[in-house]
Amino acid sequence: MVSRRTDPEQGRSALAAWATAPEDAGRTVLAPAVRHTLEMFAEEFPGGAVELRVPPYAAVQAIAGTRHTRGTPPAVVETDAATWLALVGGDLTWAEAVAAGRVHASGERSDLAELLPLPGPRRIVRTARDQEER
Repeated sequence: MVSRRTDPEQGRSALAAWATAPEDAGRTVLAPAVRHTLEMFAEEFPGGAVELRVPPYAAVQAIAGTRHTRGTPPAVVETDAATWLALVGGDLTWAEAVAAGRVHASGERSDLAELLPLPGPRRIVRTARDQEER
């Protein structure tokens, strides 16, 4: 089980704020949005086989398989905040992100194509954008 460090409501609000104005999102929006969605990913896909890194905001271990305790994990996925939020929200596919060099993934189980987008963040993003359009 993942220990929550981000208040879920703060995370959802930050994700909604990012969805309506991604170009204006600063650290006060990106940090809780990224942390919240990484925590959601780790809850949905528990384990320690893959380390997901979104510097400088957060990193989590997820996905069942070999767990590491020291040094470089057997699989690492690293990306920037905007790419991560676009992936979990459904604005960007895994294949598009990899092809554009926006994701660096190495090791077994580091292909997240079948795991993204996440339903919760995708719903938050769509709802926020629908409300913005009204």
